[in-house]
Amino acid sequence: MVERALDDPGNARASLRICGSTVGRQQLLVAIALKCERIVCLAPSLSPELVELQHLAEAAGARFHVIANHRALAGLVTATDEVFAFADGLLMTREFAAPLLEQAQGVLVQPIEQGLAGGFERIDLNTAAAGAMRVPGRLVTQLNDLPADCDAFSTLQRIALQAGIGQRMLPAEGADGGFWILVASDALAHEIEPRWIRNRIGDQEVIATPGRWIAARAVHLFGAAILDARSGRAAILGGAAATGSLALFAGWYGLTALGIALAGLAWIGMILHALLTRIASDSEPHRVAAPVVDVVKSWLIDALFVMLAGWGAGLQHAQPAYVRYFPPLMLLLVLRLVAAVSQQRPAAWLSDRLVLAAILVVAVATGFIAEVLQLGAVLIAGLGLLASRGFKRIT
Repeated sequence: MVERALDDPGNARASLRICGSTVGRQQLLVAIALKCERIVCLAPSLSPELVELQHLAEAAGARFHVIANHRALAGLVTATDEVFAFADGLLMTREFAAPLLEQAQGVLVQPIEQGLAGGFERIDLNTAAAGAMRVPGRLVTQLNDLPADCDAFSTLQRIALQAGIGQRMLPAEGADGGFWILVASDALAHEIEPRWIRNRIGDQEVIATPGRWIAARAVHLFGAAILDARSGRAAILGGAAATGSLALFAGWYGLTALGIALAGLAWIGMILHALLTRIASDSEPHRVAAPVVDVVKSWLIDALFVMLAGWGAGLQHAQPAYVRYFPPLMLLLVLRLVAAVSQQRPAAWLSDRLVLAAILVVAVATGFIAEVLQLGAVLIAGLGLLASRGFKRIT
């Protein structure tokens, strides 16, 4: 971590940030995925960024070392060790890099035109370096005979090739965007952020419905800035919670249409927070596929819709609670059930609470909210039955 950013000499390449995470952190996550027992960073001093990486490595059970030059490696690496080495500024995703490096020893290379265009070092007439290798530890001792200011990675790479360590061609998909790229400047880090976000959240899922499209557009436009701010995600979640609270107060004081509209906006805030969390989770050593907090948030939003719709239907408050809230509760449960069991793409609309909010606002404004709640549950259930694969068996 000694190479400096081309457009900011005061900043190391490893400290360049992409959507809130540094290049060095992404390299460390690859090392953790490879089950490395010792993490060694070449850096002039222990910076706050390195302290953060140290805590992350030690939490994963690895020992963390910062050395001023490559000669200190001799006391940390034995001849029986295997060494994974990454070039300064190499940004890669662990889903791609870890399985690739686990396969066998070798120096990763790529076609010369592709590599030189990406800022990588030339290896020979037809190939360029790819910025990563897996070599036996016995080769590290040869670095002791070289000057302390030499490029440790490049030198070890040459030593490995001269020792007969084979070249392994980087698969074509690994050189695309945020998968495998040499980040040499802050400008380039900002340039690849949209591609990184697009790869992390995907396109097919988020553009399926109006509400998710709005949330996805917000992530694409402002996600990088929000993630760079350490409290950004918490602010989004707090804003969604505040909007939900305003929706509840509006409904309580008879402004049902306004309350339902605010509930739809609160749902967008929850989806925005979930998308940002999905991106940020790629910077954590252990990710949870379906966080419990997302499930809780989803049910809280639906509970808010049930309360507001029950109030908007004008049902007598003297009636028992199970009578007052039965129609909206059944509608929300049917929406969830059909969306969960249906394999048809249009079913995604059933889980879009912004669409539901728009329908209910119109229903409240026209005075047909009670009818919409009751007929809506029947209609959705019927459509779900018709679309199900088991319809013929049921009939």
